[in-house]
This record gives sequence, C-alpha cells and structure tokens, in this order.
Amino acid sequence: MPELPRPIPMPLDEAVAQLLARAQPCLPVESVSTFEADGRVLAQAVVSPLTVPPHDNSAMDGYAVRAADCAAPGAELPVSQRIAAGHVGAPLAPGTAARIFTGAPIPPGADAVVMQENTTAFANDGGGLGRVRIQTAPAVGDCIRRAGEDVRLGSMVLAAGERLTPAALGLAASVGCAQLQVARRPRVALLATGDELAMPGDVPPEAMKPGAIYNSNRFFLRALLARLGCQVQDLGLVPDRLDATQAALRQAAACSDVIVTTGGVSVGEEDYIKAAVQALGTLELWSLSIKPGKPFAYGRIGGAHLCGLPGNPVSSFVTFLLLARPFLLRLQGAAQTAPRAVTLRAASSWPRPGGRREFLRARIDAAGALELFPNQGSGVLTSAVWGEGLIDLPPGATFQAGDAVRFIPFAQLL
Repeated sequence: MPELPRPIPMPLDEAVAQLLARAQPCLPVESVSTFEADGRVLAQAVVSPLTVPPHDNSAMDGYAVRAADCAAPGAELPVSQRIAAGHVGAPLAPGTAARIFTGAPIPPGADAVVMQENTTAFANDGGGLGRVRIQTAPAVGDCIRRAGEDVRLGSMVLAAGERLTPAALGLAASVGCAQLQVARRPRVALLATGDELAMPGDVPPEAMKPGAIYNSNRFFLRALLARLGCQVQDLGLVPDRLDATQAALRQAAACSDVIVTTGGVSVGEEDYIKAAVQALGTLELWSLSIKPGKPFAYGRIGGAHLCGLPGNPVSSFVTFLLLARPFLLRLQGAAQTAPRAVTLRAASSWPRPGGRREFLRARIDAAGALELFPNQGSGVLTSAVWGEGLIDLPPGATFQAGDAVRFIPFAQLL
C-alpha cells in the first residue's frame, strides 16, 4: 500500500487566522457586578454620563491662592476659609488664601494651589485660621486638576471587546457603573489521554510503574483556562481506548462550548482522539510549523468546538498560549487576541537554524538582555517556570549575543 503524503506544515499565523475565523463570538451577554468583572470581556461599550473630575479640584494639600497675590516669594496672606474634600468653598477674596485639601473644589477666584510643603502657617491668638507665608511664587494652574481632564461627558471610556483589568474596573466605577455587560464565561471541558499518566496523590512516587509519568498538563491547562475566565469541567484521565475516548468526548460535547484535550493528536496507533472525533463530528488535523508543538487538532462535535493539544508538556503549554488562548478570547468577543511583543537584545547566541518557527524559553538578566534556558526540549517543563517569556525566532534564523530579537513576555500570555 503506497505511503500517504505527509501534510505540509502550516505556518502559525495561518493556523491562528483559521482558528479565529471559526471562533465567531456567540456567547450570550450577561450583566455582572463591576466588582466581579475582572478578566471578563466587555460586550457593551461604557459611555460616561458625567465629567471626571466634575470640577476643578486641588491635586495637593495646601493653600488655594490668586497667583498675582504671590508674585514674589515670601508673600503673607490671611487664611479666609478651610475647604475639605467633598465641601464647596466661598469665592476667594483678593489678597487672601484658602486652606485646601486634596480633591476639594477650587473656590471661585483662586487660580493656583501652593503645596503645603512650600508654605509656613501662623496661627491667630484667638484660634482663627491665621496667616500663611507663601515661600515660592506659584504659576497660574499649579496643582489644579481641571474638570474633565480624565473623562468628558459622553465619551466612550471602555470599548466593547476590551478584556477588563483592575484599572478598567476602577475607570468604570469612576463614571458610576455598578454593573457591566460582558460575555458569558465559556464552558470548557478538559480531558487528558494516555495510559502512562498518573495523578499526584493517587500514586506515590515510589509506587510509580515503569513508564508512568505524572499528569502535569492537566494542572497548568486548568489554571490557564481559569485565567481566561472559563468555567472548567475537568473530565480527568481517559484511557487509551477508542470506546472510552468516544464516551468522554460525547459527555464533554453535551456540557461545553469548547473541549480542550491534551495528548492523542499525533499519528501513533495509540492516539485515539482522531478516530473518536471523526466518529462523532468533524476533525481537522494540522501539522504546525512551530517548535515546540507540531500536532494540533481543531474539530466540532455537535455545538462544541474542540482544540486538541499535543501531549509533551512544553508543547502543550506553548500551543495553548499561541492557538487555544486567542481562540477562547475571540469566542468571548475580545478585540485584541495577539500578544504584544517587545524587542530586546540577546545575552547569548543561538547558532542552530531550524526549519520551523521556534519559541525559545528565556528570561531577562540583570543587564536587560535575554538569557536562554540551557535545555529547550519539549518535555522540559522547568524551562517554562524558569523563563519569563518566549523568544519568537523565524524559521532558519539564528542570532548572536547582542543581536535584537523578538520577545513575548508571559505577562502577555497568561
């Protein structure tokens, strides 16, 4: 029987584009408390119903003055009033100063604030507000936060498709949003295949059978999915049998939007994901032109998408970050799915050109350059813990110490 032609390795950018085209946002929208919206994808833009700040206010604790009254250092002015945050002062009479605190409205007539550290206060014998010596001459506008300098009435402060951060939640709250409209969390079923896998806690290290390994992929994939805002149903380990794989996938499809599998997507005789998915739905097997990570599967079982990751730990970790992550974000309606890379210089050399696009685990040294983990093997999970990101190296490329390279921090991917 003639040997079937091997599939042409697919470039990563093409694979991501195909995945994103299949991830049309379709999750229902729900309203959640702004307190609970961290990491969620905004489904409806936030338009400000007010101006922030609503009035000119003091950026410092100090004294509100007319700059013309303090044109030279050392001017002494009577203190006519005290204005705390949340209170409105009276118009400032010429030749006087107002004791003012951070956030308090600037009184009409004042055009500058002198910070407390640049003044000397003198109390009155009768317990009044006393006088203040202005030690530095202020300029008009000093230490004043202008009305609307942060947000204008009617402006869009957060766009639909934005993945919410702690700062974004604070901004939403600053314009009065107690609730936000977000995409429902994707329901993801996670399962791992492989008779060689054992669970920590089930089998102590000294009792491990020859050839057995602990299932590390299940732990980092579950954590990565949770960080993406997914509701994870962990279906555990699936033995290397076609009937067991079909049963697990059938159960997963009934309760999820996306099925994520690890292992069983290569071409070995014990890799049953391919046959099981084809029996239940449709499957595309892709040979990716990346290292680590070559086999990847995309399919559909009923209404559920399937992302099949390789079994080697670093391959599974990297392919999740580069393919499954953008897919899950786009499914939630996220506008930005690609990580932002930076250009840094290399601390060491990589003289071995490869035929695939390589993602090398690296971290930033004390001089700001990228040092490589010594062992870049696809099973060396230590490299992903030690590293702070991935050097994105084009096919056939090499670099020398001091060369500029493209670096994707894990902070952009996790």
